[in-house]
Order: sequence, then C-alpha cells, then structure tokens
Amino acid sequence: MKQPSRNIVQSDDPRRIIILGSTGSIGVGALDVVAHLAAAEARPGESMPTFEVVGLAAGRRGDALEAQADRFSVRDVALADPDAAKELSSRRSVRTGADAAVRLVEDVARPGDLVVAAMVGAAGIPSALAAIERGCDVALANKETLVAAGELVTAAAAKAGVEIIPIDSEHAALHQCLRSGRDAREVSRLVLTASGGPFRTWSADRIRNATVEEALNHPTWKMGPKVTIDSATMMNKGLELIEAHWLFGIDADRLEAIIHPQSIVHSFVEFLDGSSLAQLSPPDMRMPIQYALCHPIRVPGCAPSLDYRSLRELVFEPVDHDRFPSIELARGVIRAGGTAGAIFNAANEVAAEAFCAGGMAFGRIAEVVADVIDLVPTGPASDLEAVMAADRAARDAARTHASINA
Repeated sequence: MKQPSRNIVQSDDPRRIIILGSTGSIGVGALDVVAHLAAAEARPGESMPTFEVVGLAAGRRGDALEAQADRFSVRDVALADPDAAKELSSRRSVRTGADAAVRLVEDVARPGDLVVAAMVGAAGIPSALAAIERGCDVALANKETLVAAGELVTAAAAKAGVEIIPIDSEHAALHQCLRSGRDAREVSRLVLTASGGPFRTWSADRIRNATVEEALNHPTWKMGPKVTIDSATMMNKGLELIEAHWLFGIDADRLEAIIHPQSIVHSFVEFLDGSSLAQLSPPDMRMPIQYALCHPIRVPGCAPSLDYRSLRELVFEPVDHDRFPSIELARGVIRAGGTAGAIFNAANEVAAEAFCAGGMAFGRIAEVVADVIDLVPTGPASDLEAVMAADRAARDAARTHASINA
C-alpha cells in the first residue's frame, strides 16, 4: 500500500501518543524510546521529536500499567481485565472490559495523534481501526490487524489520509528500502528474512514432539510467548508475508522468505533490474520502534548500531517447506483474499494456545491451521463484523481439530 507522505514539523511541542499493549515487549520498548527522545540532546540546528503519552492500554497487568502511568504522568488508561483495575490509582480515568482499548481511543485520541498498536492477537483489530477513523497515524506492531482485516484497514487509512508505519523489524526494513516512493511495479520481489527459530536444524520428527520450553527458547530475539511460538513454527513469517502484501501492494508470487540465523539483515527488496536493497541492524526492537515513532526523520537512537568490525559472515538458507509449511499456507491465503486471513490467523492463535496448554503436539499446529482453512468457507471481508464472524467460525473449528489426535 502506498502511504501518504507525512511531514513532521520539528518543534518544541511534543506529539501526543497512545500506546495499546503498553505492558508487552513492544509497549515497554516504545516507552523506552519515548524516554530516550525526551532526554536526548539534539544535534546543532535540529530539535528532537518528543512525545506526550496521553493514553495506555494493557490486558491483565494492572500493577505494571500503574507504574507506567506514574512514570509518564498518564491519566487515561484501559485494562481488558476488570479484576486488575484494583491495582490502579484513583487518580486514573480507567476503562475496563474487552472493548476498553477501543473506548480509550474514542475518548482520548485526536486527529494527528500517533497510536502504537501493540496488542496481541485479533483483539487488537477494533482499536487499530478506531484510531484510524479518529484521524490518527498508527505505528503498527499487531500483525493480526492487517492479516485478518487488511482490506478494511488499508481502505480506512486511505480514506482518513493517515499513515500506517510498521514496527515489525522485517516490515520496517522494507518500509525503509521503499521509502523514497518507488513504484511497486519496479519491485521484482520482497524477501523477508527469518531467524529459523529454535528448530532451524531439527528433523521433522524431532520438531513434531518439541516441548513448550524448547519452543520458547528463541536463539536471537526476546519476544512475548505468542510471537515466540509463532517464530518456532514459522507461522510468524506466514503472517508477515500477508501483512507485507497489504502494506506494500505486492502479490503472493513476489513475496518470499529466507532463513538468516544471525537476524542482522531484516529484509530485501529486489528490483526488476536485478539490484537489491537490504536493511541491516542488530536484533533490537527499539530500532524499528524509534523508526516508526520518528518517521520520516532520523535522530540518534537508544539501540546499538551494527559493529561491522566484528561481523564475519551472513548466512542465508532456503526455507524447508516440508518442515515449515506456513509460508505456502500464507501464500494461499493471499491468493484467496476476503476473510481467508482472519481464518488463518484465528486457527493459528487457537492451535498455539492448545500447544502451550499441553493439549496438543507442537507438530499439530500447522496441521490444524491447514485443516481449518479447508473447512471454513472464505467470504468477502465487507466489514468488521464479517471479519470477526470468520474469526469466530475458525476458532470453533480449530478448537475441535486441536482436540482430535492431540
């Protein structure tokens, strides 16, 4: 998707920001970046962009949310779990329940604000859409927003004239390589790199019977449990291919993934003339977070830069689609369109939860997703209700199939 240009006027006035999913790894990283920018010294002749945190939303961690709200003097907060609200001070204006993040956006957001969408899973879709409809730019870390509702979200962003800036390291890399406004017709391929997760060198039989502890032992990235499990199955790369399709308007046949265990090169753009651009940086999420918050300008960062003197080799390997079938499943979803993305995402969420709960073998995750894609009919993604109806149908089917031959 070609994004509208955004011209940040550098001034001493902070930009208002709302962080949805503030107690997760991306939310914590975003607040670290906000604090860094507030304390950093500007270079001669320039001013640093700064932010005023005006809203925070979390799921269940009321104590952590209270500490964040204290640190950044935030009055307006939201918690999905009403029982966790007892951890919050009476000084807060608190919203609770499943729609708390949506109400926070509707109550607090103003046109021109920046909303960091970092809630995990399909639950983050309504609040991201609400932010777009309020005229806010969205720094997007929630893959599911575009995977399940990409058609709706991109159309809403175009109508509102707001920008979606990706936080995922791979999409941030592609965004940087394409930021000069190159026409998508000049692109031959977008290639997303994948670490390969903890099972890159494992046999299919060994992968099938992996434990939860083994699946959560990621070799290069420190992430939340859901994203870490998705990395172990490489479902995260399937989700990212679908997301890239919506962000950059590239069809399934021009989207690929390649294994790169060092996690230094985050993505490639290959052009029709055979040349390629890549973005390199250490595996530290504060870098793409700061890129999204400060875009389109660059300022000194809080993440380390790459030490080329110690860089000896960059390894790339093809994806073994027999051991990791998620890439081909994702390409099929892109070709199918409509609600196929919502079905894919919901089935994966349920299957990953079943594995983590000990009710299903690791190797069954991809099988359940494939079964559900075959079983649940794909329809038009005409509105949010159609997307969420497909999500519910896929979850029901996935729960049934996760219990079969677990």
